[in-house]
Order: sequence, then structure tokens, then C-alpha cells
Amino acid sequence: MDYKKLVAERIKEHVDLELNLIERLIEIPPRPEMGDFAFPCFQLSKVLRKAPVMIADELKGKINKEGFEKIESQGPYLNFFMDKGNFIKDHVERVLSEGEKYGASSIGEGKNVIVEYSSPNIAKNFHVGHLTTTVIGNALYRMMGFEGYNAIGVNHLGDWGTQYGRLIAAYHRWVDIEALNKNAIRELERLYVKFYEEAEKDPSLEDIARKHFKNLEDGCEEEVKLWNTFKELSLKEFKRVYDMLGVEFDSYAGESFYSDKMDAVVEEIAQKGLLTESNGAQVVMLDEYNMPPCIIKKSDGATIYATRDLAAAMYRKKTYDFYENIYVVGSSQSLHFKQVFTTIKLMGHEWAEDCKHVGFGLVKFAEGKFSTRSGNAIYLEELLNEAVVKALEVINEKNPNLENKEEVAKKIGIGSIVFTYLKNNREKDIIFDWKEMLNFEGETGPYVQYTYARGKSILRKAGEIKGIVNYSKVTSSEEFELVKAISRLQDAVLLAIDKLEPSIVTRHVIEIAKAFNKFYNAHGILNAEDEEVKNTRLKLVEATCQSIKNGLYLIGLDVVEKM
Repeated sequence: MDYKKLVAERIKEHVDLELNLIERLIEIPPRPEMGDFAFPCFQLSKVLRKAPVMIADELKGKINKEGFEKIESQGPYLNFFMDKGNFIKDHVERVLSEGEKYGASSIGEGKNVIVEYSSPNIAKNFHVGHLTTTVIGNALYRMMGFEGYNAIGVNHLGDWGTQYGRLIAAYHRWVDIEALNKNAIRELERLYVKFYEEAEKDPSLEDIARKHFKNLEDGCEEEVKLWNTFKELSLKEFKRVYDMLGVEFDSYAGESFYSDKMDAVVEEIAQKGLLTESNGAQVVMLDEYNMPPCIIKKSDGATIYATRDLAAAMYRKKTYDFYENIYVVGSSQSLHFKQVFTTIKLMGHEWAEDCKHVGFGLVKFAEGKFSTRSGNAIYLEELLNEAVVKALEVINEKNPNLENKEEVAKKIGIGSIVFTYLKNNREKDIIFDWKEMLNFEGETGPYVQYTYARGKSILRKAGEIKGIVNYSKVTSSEEFELVKAISRLQDAVLLAIDKLEPSIVTRHVIEIAKAFNKFYNAHGILNAEDEEVKNTRLKLVEATCQSIKNGLYLIGLDVVEKM
């Protein structure tokens, strides 16, 4: 039963407001003793020409109380207290009935949503900063699919531009084939750095690089073959990291995919009278929007990121007719996306409003921002492997005889990093702290995974639940608050989609885990004296485990059955 809707329907019987407006006005009180739902009567004051306090008091006596424990007025608020036994029964049985679909819906049915995320440059290593876009995008992709949207995950690879002419030039001169076969990305990165070092001594290398890229653009066999090799080697390396994270994509169409689609976009912009020359470059002026011009073509005639992003947006709309087109890219690119979206709108495309930039903060150690230029970049694969090693150390200390320790360590270690990246507002900077991340207490991935494992351990010891289940016997504050937390999972997912903010789900999973541990510490389960109470509490444990599992899946974590 949807109790919020029931509250709204009961109020609607006595007031002249639209049902959906009443639902929007209903609040969750800040403290349990104030009720489970509260309706503020301020908006009715103008209609009824009475004080909100008087309206609340009058409504209290009129509303049908069936299904509620009580209804009270407190100042201008009408507070509803649910019938705990019925509420717990309804929600626990719903969780157990729907299983892995609990929290899901068909709200997005028939709507295509593009989620662009990860998008590394080929021929370069993943470093720790790339993880943010990858895990935020993966979480949004999973949540969209869970709520019925046709989610299309796009890895918009950085695989085009003059830098690949430089790499081809470097490859011809300095490649170490043995090193390339051993660790392709490291060798390609070495070549790229080597090119810049040598170009400082011999600037003519830049002319050679530009020629190689021009040949690549023109489809010359040698350059195309080498470029494809760079891309294949890169994707092989990337896939290993994606597999560790459980991340998948539906498309790897990168910048190169749109190289033959840009001329048509430039032509459309020109036809609509938006193209202006500025210092030799072709731009769209955005002065009236308090933005610098959106550069379409540089003074040498070359296109840039904005041109490719415009071509990509046009292609995606034509191909997928998207409901939303989401870009998970660092907050530093906020201006770029504002320029691109505004240009699309000036071109007369109303769907520009459906393009969304999901920005995020930086990843830091105590000494500050990661930076490849300062030489302290941390490669993501090494970081994930280190997390597994550290998790295994913790397991050996806490439970040395645990079965499948290595597999458990992998789930806990990698999960601890992903959880850290997703537990706070995405626009906040992430401070990397091993000790905090791998803590089994507090707001961490291991804490939530351990809570799940604790619940599963109880269920294994109990075996099959036999006998009477009586929900009217499990209505303590701890039991009720646990089920209330479970009942709000879908609301958390839908709000996370609306705000494009995965931390809302992460925080809610923490809330469920905390509520469960309060319940666990306050009440006996296997040793309950009353058999009906024991059986019913086991149902609560089962519902908790399912809810945590579903929530963790949505943010990209695996559960651990034993810890």
C-alpha cells in the first residue's frame, strides 16, 4: 500500500485541492514522535479563510482513521501515525514478493536516455581521476534501467586529434616493441612524452605530426592501421579495468565516429546565420548569455571539442530520439557544455533542454589535486589492486579462516573505493583515505556489506522459516524505523534520477544498514522467546538483505554472503 497516497486521498475527501498537489505538500516529520506523514495547512488558509491551526484541528476530527494508528494536529500541521503492524506487513511482504525488482518501476518505459561516461583518451592510462565519471555514470545507467528507461551507456572515447599524429610520429622513431607487447599503454604514454621532449629540441617534429594526422583524416592506410592498433590495444586494457568494476557500455562511439558528421553541423549553423568570424576563427556569439563565443572552427580551419560534441548530440537525437542526453564530465567543463547546449538551442532545436551536464569535483590526497604533469598520477588498476590487497589484510586480521578470502577481498576492496566516490554529493571533492574507506564501522562500503553478510548469516543459522508469522508482534520503534527505511528505497532511486545524484541512493543504503543494526542490537532474533516473533523478525532480516542488495547493485557494488 502507498501510505503517502492514502494520506492524500483521505485529505482530498475534505478539501478542494488537486490530489497531486496534496501529495506534493505532504512532508516527512523530522522526528518519529511527530508522526510518519505531516500535512501543512497553510495553503488551505486562503481558500477556507481560517487560520492554519484551526483548519488542522478541524480536519483531525473529520478524516477517516482506518489504516492509521492515530491522526493528530500540532499547530498548523496535521500529523498521521501509521498502523505499524499493517505497514510492516505490507512492505516486508512486498520486498519478499518482488525480490531483485523491489524498488523498480516502469516510470521510464518508452523513454530513451543516453548516459555518456568514463570516456578516457586512448593510448593513455586510466588514472584515479577517471574513476569518478565511470562510477557516477555507471550508477545513473543502472538506476535508469532499473526504473524502466531504455538506458544507453556511451563511452565517448577521446580518439581523435593532432595528438594521434604526434603518437604516430613517435611510434615510427622510438617504439620498443617488446615493451609494447608487455604493457601497451605504458609504452604509448612513454612515446607521447618522448615526442614532446624531442619536439622542444626539434620543432619540425610538430609539422611531421600534423601531416600524419592529416593523412589519418584522409584515410591513408598506414596511419589508419596504426591508429586502429592504438585503439585496439587501449580498449583491451580498458576492458580489464571495466571488468574489475563491473562496468559495461552499449556504445564505444568516440570522437572519431563524428569526424565525417561535423561538416553538416557547421553548414546548418551557417545557414541559420549563427556563424561569425572572430580573429580568423568561426564562432557562435553568446554575449547575450554572458558567455564567451562557442568556437566552431579554429583560424586554421580545424574543428574542436565543441564541434564534435554538437555533431554527437545531433546524431544521438536522430538515432535514439532521446528523452535525456546526459554527460558525466568534470565540473571544470561546465562552461563548455553551456556553450554547446546554448548553440543547439539557437539552432532551433528545443531538445537542447534535454541535454544535461552532470559535473563532479576533484579527487585529492592530503597534499592536493592529482596531476599527471606533477608526476604523482596514480593509475586506476594499481589503485584497485592495492584496495584488494588492503582488504585481504583486514580479512586476515578479522576472520583468517574465511572461505574464498580472495574473492571477498576483491568485492570489499573495490567496493570500498566505489562507495567512497558515491557517498557524498558528486560536486564535492573526494579526499582519499585508505583507513576510512576500509573501515567496517561508519559510513563505508565495508560497513554496508558487513551488515548484509550479518543478515545472511542469521538467515543461514535459522534455516527455512516455519510456523506463524505475525507482524502485529514486531512493532517496536526499531522494527518500525527499519521497515520505514526499507519502504523509501524506490523514492530514493527516483529522487537520485531526478537530481542526477547517485549519492542519494548511497546515503539511503547507509540509512537502511544503520536501522538494521539498531534493530539487531535492540532485539533478539534467533533467541526470541516467542516463536511468532522469531519468525517475523527473520522476515524483516530477509527484507533488509534484499533491500541492501538491490541498493548496492544500483551503485555498482557486489554483496558478500560471508565475511
